[in-house]
Amino acid sequence: MPRIIDNNGKNIEIWPGKPYPLGATWDGSGVNFALFSENADKVELCLFDNSETETARIPIIEHTDQVWHIYLPQARPAQLYGYRVYGPYDTENGLRFNPSKLLLDPYAKSISGTINWDDSLFGYKINGTENDCVVDNTDSAKFIPKCSVIDTSFTWGNDSSPQIPWHKTIIYEIHVKGLTAEHPDVPEQLRGTYSALTYEPLIEYFHSLGITALELMPIHHFVSDRHLVKAGLSNYWGYNTIGYFSPDPRYCTRGIFRSQVEEFKTMVKTLHREGIEIILDVVYNHTGEGSHLGPTLCFRGIDNKCYYRLNPDDPRYYLDYTGCGNTLNTNHPRVLQLIMDSLRYWVLEMHVDGFRFDLAATLSRGKNGRDRLASFFDIIHQDPVLSQVKLIAEPWDLGHDGYQIGNFPVLWAEWNGKYRDTVRKYWKGTDNTISDLAYRLTGSSDLYEQTGRRPYASINFVTCHDGFTLNDLVSYNEKHNESNLEDNRDGTNNNDSNNYGAEGPVKNEDIIETRERQKRNFLATIFLSQGVPMLLAGDEIGRTQLGNNNAYCQDNQISWVNWSLDKKKSDLLNFVKYMIEIRKSNPVLTRKKFVRGQITNGSHYKDITWYRTDGTEMTHEDWTNPITMCMGLKLNGEAIEEYDEKGKIITGNTLLILLNSYWSDLQYVLPSKKSKGAWELIMDTRYPDGKTEQKHFKYGQKYEILGRSVSLFKLTNK
Repeated sequence: MPRIIDNNGKNIEIWPGKPYPLGATWDGSGVNFALFSENADKVELCLFDNSETETARIPIIEHTDQVWHIYLPQARPAQLYGYRVYGPYDTENGLRFNPSKLLLDPYAKSISGTINWDDSLFGYKINGTENDCVVDNTDSAKFIPKCSVIDTSFTWGNDSSPQIPWHKTIIYEIHVKGLTAEHPDVPEQLRGTYSALTYEPLIEYFHSLGITALELMPIHHFVSDRHLVKAGLSNYWGYNTIGYFSPDPRYCTRGIFRSQVEEFKTMVKTLHREGIEIILDVVYNHTGEGSHLGPTLCFRGIDNKCYYRLNPDDPRYYLDYTGCGNTLNTNHPRVLQLIMDSLRYWVLEMHVDGFRFDLAATLSRGKNGRDRLASFFDIIHQDPVLSQVKLIAEPWDLGHDGYQIGNFPVLWAEWNGKYRDTVRKYWKGTDNTISDLAYRLTGSSDLYEQTGRRPYASINFVTCHDGFTLNDLVSYNEKHNESNLEDNRDGTNNNDSNNYGAEGPVKNEDIIETRERQKRNFLATIFLSQGVPMLLAGDEIGRTQLGNNNAYCQDNQISWVNWSLDKKKSDLLNFVKYMIEIRKSNPVLTRKKFVRGQITNGSHYKDITWYRTDGTEMTHEDWTNPITMCMGLKLNGEAIEEYDEKGKIITGNTLLILLNSYWSDLQYVLPSKKSKGAWELIMDTRYPDGKTEQKHFKYGQKYEILGRSVSLFKLTNK
């Protein structure tokens, strides 16, 4: 049995180990280490003590099917480790091996600490030029975090996913830190952590709001770019992953849990008990190592040619479909395995309920460009675990033909960018939007129906982490990203926003009133649309980023949710709660199938009817008139023709939605019906909380709808 003596004079037994599973695996007796590298000449496992001093450097002799493996019977959980990988440093041929650089394990379940930026983290000599061809032999171990062996055991009890159906899902997009960093009811030591999300005031808030799922912005271990750290900023959003299995320790409560893994699991277990799902925003399209001039932290030094898509004409450079310097090579089977193993780990071991894939169009790119039937989707669909969780695509990337809304396969939902753009344009008063708005309100059948998908394939949002907040959407005509220190060049210029008379905060009451009503209009539109509504955290209380539409680097009050509520913010919060309550209590708003606009088989009514202001049905001329800015739609609760989980036919209230994006008030003739009854007004965005005193209107009676507003009626028998 081979042995080596570590730097402290201790004997370390070495066994051959096994090539599977990849990563560091504690089996109760010892630890198996396995690392894939196709082109390496030699691999060393480096062990560190708690002070992160290297105690041993162990050559890995065994390798099977391009996996280097070793077993240490004396190793235990909490053992810190990393790798050194030997081979040619030949950038012209895409090889960037450099054993002086300590490397993270791509399968590390826990990574301790963060990067301490230093020139030694780069594989080449930094001398002020872009010449990355000259190797640098300075040891980087002192400046890079270490991987940690973990014991995966955890008392899950009877934990299970809430398994909320797609059509009943309401997503709340949050940043783990930003949501609670300034929450007055959360103890300071818990703010900004996984644990804060399970603190009783937060749980109560989630329930009172009515959301069903938290979509967490990236919590995989990520890199804060060197230039940002140097400027006193950070990669706050976290879209710069370097560890696809490890929860980032920056969101960990120190001293309470054994590790960030245990704390994350406790968070999931607690939220599941409260009926709330966890969806992770994941970044498998690129890594935090950046372009050819980036640092050597993990994948680049383990096997650059395998892990990244290189320019076939000049392998020194990367194909960059992401705008972040590199693109993961999903055409390589081992990279696909990494992604699939990571996803399964988060479902089976960490119990998450779904994923939102950042720049997912990149994952569909085959060897010759974008391929809708790329291996990634085939593998997902046949997987008995991953095919059963929520899958959401951000359906674009920055490469050629990268805008792929509507082109993802069955099982996938998509962030519907067309919904966002159309709704913004409509409420801004842009011409030629009414016909497109009708599609967005009814689940975007033009995008999803033809391929066999349902309305819930559409994730409906007006704002998200990327861009203006809702408050800023109605307060700024231009972006104001000066605090990002890029001379306001970053962030999109296409915001479809409107400040209604002045830029930023104002004292003019007319402007303020218009802005507040427009916020309610946007929110009402989201919650009255077919599909899955998504609410950006803080929009319900008027959060502002002071006009910054790209706050990715702002780990401060620009990005954090301010929980100080005045009357207007409280009213807006109550409005959102009311709209979610309306949505949940009316099946016509959560249909599983697309409306037809025809008389249904089991009913004498159309499932949906569109109305002009005079109470008659809309004509072709109305739909094609570029200045049509108002319409009504009736959703018939007796013509849903869908069944609940027990096979019972679903019926509900018949609702009438009136929308007016004109600046002036209009008279709507409420549509008539031969039988007895009346229209009951149940919501109007002219009111701060949307609620009105009980008012009933006869068929054919006129209702004055305010300029730039939404009204909602329910059919009653009174």
